[in-house]
Amino acid sequence: MSDKPGLPRMRLDKWLWAARLYKTRGLAVEFIEKGRVQVNGQPAKRSRELHVGDLLALRQGAQGEITRELRVLGLSEMRGPAPVAQQLYEETPQSIAA
Repeated sequence: MSDKPGLPRMRLDKWLWAARLYKTRGLAVEFIEKGRVQVNGQPAKRSRELHVGDLLALRQGAQGEITRELRVLGLSEMRGPAPVAQQLYEETPQSIAA
């Protein structure tokens, strides 16, 4: 059940793949299940519904040593070219500075 009724939403694992943050949807699921993805400060499951405006924290790299904070700007059911995928999110200034 959505905590924001009426707003467009999509599964977290599908969005991470469509935004080209992970090469495959399976890899996105793997990182989510390892606890390396948070949504709005909370640990997330792959079926978590993502909305425009949500804040993601991703720990990437082999050991999860790189932390990125991203704000969701758009949702897409399809995986498009990289320039289009990059329009789905913006990295926070704090994340860029780090």
